Amino acid sequence: MTQEKFDYQLADECSRAFCASTGLGCTVSDTEGRLLFEHGYGCHSCGLCRAAGLPDENCIRAHNYGMMEAERFGGKYIYFCPLGLTCFVSPIIGEAGSMAKITVGPFLMVELQDFIDCELKENLHLDAPTRERVVSLLKKVPQIMPQKVQELSILLFMAVGFLNNVSAENRMLAIERSDLLQGQISGYISQLKNSRSPRYPFELERSLLESLAQGDKPGTLQKLQEYLAALFAAGGGNPAWMNQKALELIVLLSRTLTEKGADEQQTLFWLQRCQKEVSQRKNFHDLSAWLYETLSGLLDRTAGYADARHANIIHRCIQYIGTGYAEHLTLESAARALFLSPDYLSRIFSKETGTSFNRYLNNVRITKAKELIRSGNLRLTDISQMVGYDDQSYFTKVFRRITGMSPNEYRKKVRS
Repeated sequence: MTQEKFDYQLADECSRAFCASTGLGCTVSDTEGRLLFEHGYGCHSCGLCRAAGLPDENCIRAHNYGMMEAERFGGKYIYFCPLGLTCFVSPIIGEAGSMAKITVGPFLMVELQDFIDCELKENLHLDAPTRERVVSLLKKVPQIMPQKVQELSILLFMAVGFLNNVSAENRMLAIERSDLLQGQISGYISQLKNSRSPRYPFELERSLLESLAQGDKPGTLQKLQEYLAALFAAGGGNPAWMNQKALELIVLLSRTLTEKGADEQQTLFWLQRCQKEVSQRKNFHDLSAWLYETLSGLLDRTAGYADARHANIIHRCIQYIGTGYAEHLTLESAARALFLSPDYLSRIFSKETGTSFNRYLNNVRITKAKELIRSGNLRLTDISQMVGYDDQSYFTKVFRRITGMSPNEYRKKVRS
């Protein structure tokens, strides 16, 4: 297919102006994470993840996840990078979905020392030499007060909205379609016309869904071409009939993707957008090219989406624990705060961290208790309450299980 274009110069100027006016790094990249333009201290030049020993693909997945969430939630999204720094993004939208994105960040929303203690020491468990390398780079990262971040993300959303309007006008003036796709479909139609009684292509529909379920993108797109050609022959060129059948197929495609493990909310968003778009396709040429492009884009975007989404959820959950461990914090309260079911959060937390939610929470609380014991002469009853345990005997039991000694024995060891 011919790649849909957008105004590169306008995107570059927009990101440059946003960087100059806010002091934040601003990056324009495509849907695969490839850099197009960067102004200021942006993600592509920060080097923080590499210094921390984190793979580059983690960054790409996180930023692509942010782009898809921004598209799903109306054009803007604030999220965390793999290191725990904050970014926000707005996608440049084309007819078949996101064509590129403008990402702002990374930046700090907390004090530098708090970030070092919470993210680098407790969450990432970086050793001292690695922390020193990361901290030397962190000094370049700007710090923004949390209350300003939402307002800045709105400004970016409004600026990118102008870009999207320009792209929409350009598409109306000159809609690019693929001669290759139409040639393949036309050839298949010619073969079908030789058959005596074309009918709805049930066999091709099943074959298409099987390829999709197997994760075979090239096979899926090839089967889609054959299906569309057979659909045209069976419908006799009737646009209303073909549009109706296309809608039925889109429902089946979204259901198959969900069963395969794609994010349910993302595929629902794609389904809703398709239902609006199909009615605007007035001929077979337009319908087939659009459906091919939108399914191809969806398959690209779902690759790695689940991993990035889970990483973002786990990071938010760890932050929730880090700030609320002293309260009556439970799996259920964390799930409510993240708008998830407790079972789902428990499952992905164990899968991503290798430990259960409660075990991780207890480790955080005991780590804090050890710091309080080392730092002064607080009573153990007070310490147990300060780290979230109302029952001191239970606090002692958990402390012994994790450290191999009671709190009082630990205090004696520290003093000696």
